[in-house]
Amino acid sequence: MLNKRHLPSITALQCFEAVTRHLSFTRAAEELNLTQSAVSKQVAQLEELLQHLLFRRVRRRLQMTPAGDLYLVEVRKILTQVEMSTHYLRSYGGETEVLRVSTPSTFGARWLVPRLKGWRLRHPHIHLDLCNEQEADDLLQGRSDLAFYFGQGSRPGTECLKLFGEELVPVCAPGSLPEQPFTDPTQLSDLVLLQNASRPQAWHDWFDSQGYQTEHSYHGPRFETFYMCIRAAQVGCGVALLPRFLVEEELADGKLVIPWQHAMPSSDAYYLAYPEHSAEVPKVRDFVAWMLEQIDSPNT
Repeated sequence: MLNKRHLPSITALQCFEAVTRHLSFTRAAEELNLTQSAVSKQVAQLEELLQHLLFRRVRRRLQMTPAGDLYLVEVRKILTQVEMSTHYLRSYGGETEVLRVSTPSTFGARWLVPRLKGWRLRHPHIHLDLCNEQEADDLLQGRSDLAFYFGQGSRPGTECLKLFGEELVPVCAPGSLPEQPFTDPTQLSDLVLLQNASRPQAWHDWFDSQGYQTEHSYHGPRFETFYMCIRAAQVGCGVALLPRFLVEEELADGKLVIPWQHAMPSSDAYYLAYPEHSAEVPKVRDFVAWMLEQIDSPNT
């Protein structure tokens, strides 16, 4: 592991990044309000630390070396993260608490976000930080305070609150339907079965639940998220098998239709989880209470 003497300063990284944009030590110095010699010295020290030249002069013009190009990608990531973290911390007052909540991306956008309206008014000192990272140990490693997930209600070291189940229905764009109605569900494969990467068995199980089998259950373009499947179905790429609650709006608006009326209940459900030791933490308790209100609301 590098010791402190082997770690470049933020100033050195800023000087390097500025020079890459201007390809001039003088203009980089003007931008950073430093002297030209100071910028040149910072870059030279960086090259000495890295043991690679980052720039070379060709016909009195500055050019980046392959090592410089490679290093620039990483440096920009570092500087961007430092800037974001600084703005992030400055955006909160001394009384503000941050509540980190992880959620599946489509679930978060379609179900969770609409149910956060009014949260800020009731809890002005709790700042929500939503992300769609879904690592299994996010909660126990402290990267999230709460996590929404789909599966079974058992995660070691956590309290898991069941929210609701789901049923899967096939949906497609109205224009994708043939003139003659389908007479059996396997004919849906003529429209192209859109696959979701997180539910590779879904179409097979849906057909099987009706006593049908088709060699096309696993065939078709594969999408990482439900949202991608929704959009693909809307634009006529094929038929998607989706949780009904995620497409209620499109079904009501007529942007999507159900080509075969069979809904398959999932054996899993949606849960809200948090570490056992956080059960009495006020911000966690407040969020759990808020979610229970949303579940109990007649409009949910």
